[in-house]
Amino acid sequence: MGYGERGRRRAPVVDLADRRALEAYRPADPAVVEEARRLKEAALLDFGLTESAVASWLYTKCQHQIPTTAVDTAAVVASGDGTCLLLYNPDFLVGLGLAGVKFVLFHEARHLVHRHLLADPELRDDPVFTLAAEVAVNHVALIRLGREELPLLDGRPTGVDPRKVYCAYTEDLTAHGLEPVTYETFIATDMGVYAELKRMRHPPVPDERLCVHMVAGAVPADQETIDAVTSSALLNSLLAARRGHTGAERELLELMGRTEEGSARAARLWGTLGAGVLRGETTRTRTVHWWQRWLVDVLASKLRDGERLVYPKKRGALLAALGQEPMLARRGPVRDKVLVIAYDTSGSMPGDVVRRLTELVGRIDGVEAHWLSFDAVVMPFVPGERVYGGGGTSFRAVADYVEGRTEVGGKVLDVSPDAVVVVTDGYAPPVTPAEPDKWIWLITDGGREWPETHTPAMACHRVTTGSW
Repeated sequence: MGYGERGRRRAPVVDLADRRALEAYRPADPAVVEEARRLKEAALLDFGLTESAVASWLYTKCQHQIPTTAVDTAAVVASGDGTCLLLYNPDFLVGLGLAGVKFVLFHEARHLVHRHLLADPELRDDPVFTLAAEVAVNHVALIRLGREELPLLDGRPTGVDPRKVYCAYTEDLTAHGLEPVTYETFIATDMGVYAELKRMRHPPVPDERLCVHMVAGAVPADQETIDAVTSSALLNSLLAARRGHTGAERELLELMGRTEEGSARAARLWGTLGAGVLRGETTRTRTVHWWQRWLVDVLASKLRDGERLVYPKKRGALLAALGQEPMLARRGPVRDKVLVIAYDTSGSMPGDVVRRLTELVGRIDGVEAHWLSFDAVVMPFVPGERVYGGGGTSFRAVADYVEGRTEVGGKVLDVSPDAVVVVTDGYAPPVTPAEPDKWIWLITDGGREWPETHTPAMACHRVTTGSW
């Protein structure tokens, strides 16, 4: 997906999923590259702190962010091998300045969300829907970023101006004896923009597209990858909202209001996500276990894929249909990931927690799980065995065993874990592990959530007894 280019869209000069080719193609001046990277990082930091939790989470899932002159502006590539890349032209970003860079990156992120929630296959080929998406995305970007005008590049505005499109809409309907709606009604929902533009006799769809979003074949945009990445980002934003992040809550409520109306797909996806809880609503037909969603998502970021060659089926089939040679992509773990689950047996814990955690871990391919129960000491066990406890609690005992400093039954843990999940009520002296970024804490009813305020902070989520 690429941000608003003027003039005729040119074919990509290199494979936009080939990181090495992107970096090698006509490298920009190093000083320009460094300034562009600084602007990009500053924009993403602002998103995370104040302006867009959704954009912040989306870009954390773009594992590769590549300055390249192979694109004229900026693009998010979602390839058939499951990876997501942010590509940006250094000269373009430097020409825009920080405020313009924030607009472009917000625009890109919002288009991913738009395609995930609204882009039914029959809509993707409709140029009016493409224009409606541009109008809706840029309107929201102007409002959320506090801008009066579109970004300027060489003194000219970049992208589609929603107010100019509304003026053209008003003129067209008036000329044909129809009553236009007010701008506030016109722009209220994303599908509403599309419905109103369809009332026009001559929608203002340019012959030379200003933006290549959702145009088949322009930039790799595998729908399965987009769905996975965007769902994960929305879930993280939703969890942040539930934990008191007012900016995330406002953004999600606004996004729900703009996308639910008139779109069965969006309503279904929001329901599956369980986002109605922000409005005090529940979805009768779905059970949403927040801690399970959170844990799976966090584990996915801890247990990263390695560099194993695989054959991407979707992309391979497309290449074969075009008469090209198939190619291999790098994806998948190169070894089993090691996961330690430590279960606090000193307090009152939900009865089927071990079974639920076993089921979750069992869904993650290539994971070697080590199970521990603990109170003041560590007691390894196998799921299905009876666990013992009831004494005091020591997180230090867990850390010492996990980090190989102590033995249990004459044996040490002779592996280095990729992630450690601790299920506890949190009532014990805090501990600082050697690698705190690998530790994930599930705090039960009435427990202390000290890990998230600890220095350094660790991943922490409260679970209720009813959710087990």
